[in-house]
Amino acid sequence: MSKSWHAYAHHILDVAAKIDRIQARGDLTQDEVLYDAALRNLQTLSEATQLLPDNLKLKFPTIPWREISGFRNILVHNYLGDIDALTVQSVIDCHLPPLIVCVHDMLAADDSSDT
Repeated sequence: MSKSWHAYAHHILDVAAKIDRIQARGDLTQDEVLYDAALRNLQTLSEATQLLPDNLKLKFPTIPWREISGFRNILVHNYLGDIDALTVQSVIDCHLPPLIVCVHDMLAADDSSDT
């Protein structure tokens, strides 16, 4: 398997860690600067998921890849006006942890196939 996707996988993990650091600074539902920072990082994380190979994503059907892509479009284009901070917090709390586990699993599976 091509190693080119590894950079995107690591970027996802780096951005997720950055979002954790943003949350450690305060409540993003109450702080506009933290909220904006979290939105920007969710956008880049979502973009990176689009660059993971489809055949690899198929191995992880519990991750809502299409919805992540759609969420990215909402973040970038702001189709619906202001995005609700509580929804963003929920995405971070509920959907980011399984994605992090998935990306770690992707990398680990690829590393074990190299040996």
